[in-house]
Amino acid sequence: MFYGAMKVSIGGSLKLAFRPWVEGLENIPAEGPAILASNHLSFSDSFFLPAVLDRKVTFIAKQEYFTSPGVKGKLTAAFFKGVGQLPVDRSGARGAGEAAVKSGLDVLARGELFGIYPEGTRSPDGRLYRGKPGGLARVALLSGAPVIPVAMIDTEKVQPPGKVLPKMVRPGIRIGEPLDFSRYHGMDGDRFILRSVTDEVMYKIMELSGQEYVDIYATAAKRQIADEAKRKAEEEKAAKAAGLGKTDQGGK
Repeated sequence: MFYGAMKVSIGGSLKLAFRPWVEGLENIPAEGPAILASNHLSFSDSFFLPAVLDRKVTFIAKQEYFTSPGVKGKLTAAFFKGVGQLPVDRSGARGAGEAAVKSGLDVLARGELFGIYPEGTRSPDGRLYRGKPGGLARVALLSGAPVIPVAMIDTEKVQPPGKVLPKMVRPGIRIGEPLDFSRYHGMDGDRFILRSVTDEVMYKIMELSGQEYVDIYATAAKRQIADEAKRKAEEEKAAKAAGLGKTDQGGK
């Protein structure tokens, strides 16, 4: 009941304010389990997608959203629970992966929709990055549920990273046809199969989104961007210091 109330309140407000366009809604089954595998451009992705669906879709979110102290923390936790997100402890990579798989299997076992971002984190620059095989592929092969590729369009323009207030940009959602991986049943322990399944899904997402594909993980790209920003800052600092030194010498 709480989810329904939150969906009506938040989903209705989002649709009224931003008027998201949608293609491929007919690819979402009316009932039964399915995995929605989406690109990840913005924090708002987990709200726009559920807003346009008639069925509940459950995503996983970092545990910090559910455990922050104080009134604000409690309100945040209530909000994330209300929109159908589950907490996952990401303190250890392996533990986080196992928790995500278990959460996904539990959701699918109830005959519901499970949403997952194969990239593992938001894109730092709007491009599509390599999918991580541990979560999506294992959940798909262990559950036998179909994988439905989803492309979020322009949601990063609605709420750019680091910005609190959204911009009034009309985002879009393209939903592809379900992918059946039953041919790989019982092969969830084969890393080559997991890689193959993940890459097939990412290729479909790329077709739907029109994004440029980058064959590295988004987490690695974020490190590269941070390192480059740090290097430039150090060079600018050094150049400024050198310029001040020349000014001082000229004054003498």
